[in-house]
Amino acid sequence: MAETLNQLSRPASDKEWKLIEKLLSSSLNEQRKARRWGIFFKILTFAYLFFLIGAFFFRPGADSSMSLSASPHTALIEIQGVIAAAEDANADRIVGALRRAFEEPAAKAVVMRINSPGGSPVQAGYVYDEIVRLGAEYPDKKVYAVIADIGASGAYYIAAAADTIFADKASLLGSIGVTASGFGFVDAIEKLGVERRTFTAGKHKNFLDPFLPVDEEQVQIWKGVLDGTHRQFVEQVQKGRGDRLKTNDPLLYSGIVWNGEQALEMGLIDGLGSSSYVAREIIGQETIVNYTVKPNPLEEFVSRLGVSIGEGMAKVLMGNPLQLQ
Repeated sequence: MAETLNQLSRPASDKEWKLIEKLLSSSLNEQRKARRWGIFFKILTFAYLFFLIGAFFFRPGADSSMSLSASPHTALIEIQGVIAAAEDANADRIVGALRRAFEEPAAKAVVMRINSPGGSPVQAGYVYDEIVRLGAEYPDKKVYAVIADIGASGAYYIAAAADTIFADKASLLGSIGVTASGFGFVDAIEKLGVERRTFTAGKHKNFLDPFLPVDEEQVQIWKGVLDGTHRQFVEQVQKGRGDRLKTNDPLLYSGIVWNGEQALEMGLIDGLGSSSYVAREIIGQETIVNYTVKPNPLEEFVSRLGVSIGEGMAKVLMGNPLQLQ
């Protein structure tokens, strides 16, 4: 016992002290590194937050190139993707860009470069009406629609308001029709043993409920809505194209899509060419300035969060909204 106490009270050798010092030094270094990384990530987080705040308060309007040219030029407005209120190609952005382009004296003409499969008849109708209104207010400024890969359905609805329409020989366009689709889960819930409970006030409040058998009366009502929207679409195309339509074959308005060569033969378009061709050869202003209203970076970031999951489920359960096709 006495020997053990003597060993414990004996001072540590130089080697042992060096080992202890090394361990303490290593521990301090690790703490310093951890603090440095912590500071780094905090700075990174603050920088990211400042970026979001800056993007929110300094929202870009039209493309920044718009401010670079006060000399005569061709105004370009891009209509890309699905035309819908919640998409980049919504009526507010397109109309805002159109107004800017028409109001700018240096913009000698407006080119709408369209690459869209269509979308909401309401959004397309807003844009169509605004093109007509602006054309009447600024009669010397022409609007040209140039269809890239596709300009179908609601996208062609918008194009029909232009003074002249161009496309590539392989572009797809037309699709003058209306569609609305959904799913039926009646057999599925019966097999799963699920009891459907719905309480309504109003005979058709459960209109086209996917969990109930098809109601023929409701189907006929819905067909009337689709037929009415289709009639409006056809009327606007005929009003916009006028005598340039070379055929009045019902097939033209059946929802079929045509390529550029076929569309030219039928009078759905006026010529073949790209937006640069139109600016250079038709308008005579080769300089192109982009007036497209860009989405706000903060809005774009937020929109990419999990909201799309809920929207997808709603579309599956409730069916797709009315679409021009």
